[in-house]
Amino acid sequence: MNDKNVPGNDAPPPVFNMAEYVVGRAARATPDRLALVVYDDALAGTPHETFTFAEVEQAVLNIAGGFERLGLVTGDRVLVRLDNTSAYAFTFFGAIAAGLVPLATSTHLSEPEAAFLVADSGARAIALATHLPSPAGDALVIGAGDIARMISDGPRGAYRQTRADDPAYMVYTSGTTANPKGVVHAQRAAWGRRPMYQGWYGISADDRMLHAGAFNWTFTLGTGLTDPWANGATSIIYTGTRDSALWPGLIRRSGATLFAAVPGVYRQILKYADPAELADLSALRHGLTAGETAPEDLFADWCRATGREIYEALGMSEISTYLSSAPGVPRRAGTVGRVQPGRRIAILPEDGGTSPMPAGEPGLLAVHRSDPGLMLGYWNRADEEAEVYRGEWFVGGDLASMDAEGYVTHHGRANDIMKALGYRVAPQEVEAVLARHPQVAEVACAERRVRADVSVIAAYVVAKDPAHPPAPDALTTFAAQHLAPYKCPREVIFVAALPRTANGKVQRRQLTETISEK
Repeated sequence: MNDKNVPGNDAPPPVFNMAEYVVGRAARATPDRLALVVYDDALAGTPHETFTFAEVEQAVLNIAGGFERLGLVTGDRVLVRLDNTSAYAFTFFGAIAAGLVPLATSTHLSEPEAAFLVADSGARAIALATHLPSPAGDALVIGAGDIARMISDGPRGAYRQTRADDPAYMVYTSGTTANPKGVVHAQRAAWGRRPMYQGWYGISADDRMLHAGAFNWTFTLGTGLTDPWANGATSIIYTGTRDSALWPGLIRRSGATLFAAVPGVYRQILKYADPAELADLSALRHGLTAGETAPEDLFADWCRATGREIYEALGMSEISTYLSSAPGVPRRAGTVGRVQPGRRIAILPEDGGTSPMPAGEPGLLAVHRSDPGLMLGYWNRADEEAEVYRGEWFVGGDLASMDAEGYVTHHGRANDIMKALGYRVAPQEVEAVLARHPQVAEVACAERRVRADVSVIAAYVVAKDPAHPPAPDALTTFAAQHLAPYKCPREVIFVAALPRTANGKVQRRQLTETISEK
């Protein structure tokens, strides 16, 4: 457990605006430095767009001013459903600059999913891509064309003098019910990310961070934009066709010194990219990975092919990453790294209590509630919020053990949350959709490992008519009509009955051992 007095865990200034901290400081210090580079063609010699810090700030404050002119006021929630372009980032940070609370979402959400987010969050406005239909309700629709005009013409606004504990943005993540819950982050969230700078990235103003994710992903908005900009470094985002073989060439052509991606992307690169290109990554210093469990052999395979290390981090939607390896923290096989400097982390007994477990003993990972990066709370979910606090500790549901040197071994989840393409998915959310299919009597979902390095969401289905079950494709198609693609099951397995406890609760951990019935 780290001591609270370790530098890096100090409180943020009382008056603190996340967008000003991330964008404004660099715009004042190095206005002409390149802040954002966008490639839409991995083979192109020149990028599609480039922006200096002064230009990023102009776009962000123009959005802020535009939102204020529309009558949006401090604390209003703004759902962002824009295409994967630089306008997404400017809208996100522009809302924060104005004291609004953006919700970063995907254009791939189904309309029922989007409608739930609008209703649950009480969104006052929706920044909407041109090809998406306007949802029902009273929320103000701000089209992509309106956003483009704000960026180019203003009016230029100013950074709202928010307090460190004022809401800054929301992330919807899987809860313990069929619907996701909103995680509310404070303006201080950016300040709370400072332990990651040297505790994971090893970043400086001279770095060029290439992130493999889209603008709408919180992993990209954080690791790909927030942290590089807060350090005066350059962010590089690729918005073109997703072809794993193209990444090495893009890393080299863009001059990336850092590359961030989920483990699956690294695995696909190793599988499909030209070995000669992998051996020539030029300026790249090392890779970064988070979002899902990485297979142990990935690190050695990548180092063998590229001569570069990958540093792993573990986190959660409520705080981002807090454990990691780094240039100054060598990897230790079987662990996810050490506690980042300045964090207060403990392993607590799984069955209750606030006394940390002895070194090497497994328990629940806990983060001290004084951490400035920790969420404000769950939006309108007081019952779920109460469940995750134990005295002064936030307990997120990860099982782990910590050795005497602070290295942490992750033992999985204490709950049933699944990981799909780096996203957390609640089985209840997928089950609630599939249960509506007329040929389904019962269904339960679980994460199923199909290879040493690949896990998928599997649906275990009890058919209403076992002699004539529905076609698996019919069920996956049905799911796709109501769920974002990353939430849809990749496998459908028919079973005679679901394993249950004596009190009737489904035992999802046993599902992955179930033999498919033919």
